[in-house]
Amino acid sequence: MDLELSGKAFIITGGTEGLGLALAQSLISEGANVTLCGRRADKVAEAAAMLGPNALVVQTDVTKTEQLDAFFDQALTTFGRLDGVVNNAGRSAATPLLDSSDEEWREDYELKVIAAVHLIRRAIPELIQSRGAVLNILAVKGKAPDAGSTPTAASRAAGLAMTKALSGELAPHGVRVNAILIGLIKSGQWTRRADAMSMAHDDLYGAIVQHQGIPLGRVGEASEFADLATYLLSARASYLTGVGINLDGGLSPLP
Repeated sequence: MDLELSGKAFIITGGTEGLGLALAQSLISEGANVTLCGRRADKVAEAAAMLGPNALVVQTDVTKTEQLDAFFDQALTTFGRLDGVVNNAGRSAATPLLDSSDEEWREDYELKVIAAVHLIRRAIPELIQSRGAVLNILAVKGKAPDAGSTPTAASRAAGLAMTKALSGELAPHGVRVNAILIGLIKSGQWTRRADAMSMAHDDLYGAIVQHQGIPLGRVGEASEFADLATYLLSARASYLTGVGINLDGGLSPLP
C-alpha cells in the first residue's frame, strides 16, 4: 500500500528514542522528511547518525517556549513545508494525589499539554496549506485512569479532550486531529527501569504483563506503534479525525 508520504515533512517531539524514534524511522522509510527533538545531547547525536539526511534532530526542551519556537522554525527552514505534527514528548508521572505537589502537576501540564498546544498553534497555518494532520500521543489512563495515576491521568485526559475539540475546529480546513492512547509498549523508560533494578528486560516485561493482566499476553512493540501512527498521518486515513485509538493489547476497559 502506497501511503503517499514521499517528499512530505513531519515534526515529532520527544523523538530521539523509543516510540518517537521508531515513528521517525517508519516515516523516512516511506520517503518522508522528519524533524525531531529531545532533551539529551547524546540521544540527539545518536538519532541523527541513525536516521541520516532525511532527518533534522535538534536538542530542545519543549517546555521552554523560545526553544520550541526555534525548533519549529528550523523544521520549516530545512524542509520548506509541514504535513504533520506529532506531540510525543512526555514522561511517566503517576503518584497518589497526597504524595504529589503542585509543582509536579504544573510540570506535567507544561510538558504534555501546554507545549503541545503551543506547537499546534504555530503549525496550523502550514497544516491548512498542506491539508495535513496532528497526532497526539497519549495514554490509556486518559480514558480509564487507575487509582494513584495522577497527574498523568489528568493531563492525558486533557490531551484527549483537546484532540476532539481541535478536530472540529480544523476539519473545515481539511486538517485531521487524532490521538493514539498507549498502554504498555517497549520503550527506553522501561529498559532504564529494568537496568536500575538489575533485571533482565524480558523478565520485567513478563512481570508487567502478569501484573496488569494484558489480554493479548504481551507488551507491545515500538514498531507496532510506528505502523499505526504512520497510517494515521497518511492520506490513507483521510476520513479519520477526532478519534483516540487504544494501542494497549486490550488492557483498557473502555473502547
